[in-house]
Amino acid sequence: MTGKASVVSQGPMRKADVFIRLSEFEIPPMQDVLLVGRKAPIGPEAVRRMVEALSPEQYKIVHINHDVFEAVVFKKSLLKFLPEEKLLPIILEEAERIAMESTVVKVQVNIVIQVNRAVDL
Repeated sequence: MTGKASVVSQGPMRKADVFIRLSEFEIPPMQDVLLVGRKAPIGPEAVRRMVEALSPEQYKIVHINHDVFEAVVFKKSLLKFLPEEKLLPIILEEAERIAMESTVVKVQVNIVIQVNRAVDL
């Protein structure tokens, strides 16, 4: 006996890798996430009308209390991979480093879910 305790798997191990790409707002504006600055030339209501006209019911607009941003627009399908409460802090942490209140930031998010399972032989 080596003195090491044996490790018993408690179930599948899940891990999420989040890749975030931040870039300047462009036309067409639709991407995975859009961050609307507090003093941006386009406000949350105009963004809501725009996304509903271009992609009805595909996006969710969230008004936030943040120093730089006033609202966040999420592609709803993204939130099936990672809940808003986990994704939003990550995006804000990275975006607030490059953005100003007058900007609208387009964010590309790729989420890869990894699942490892052990099978008894």
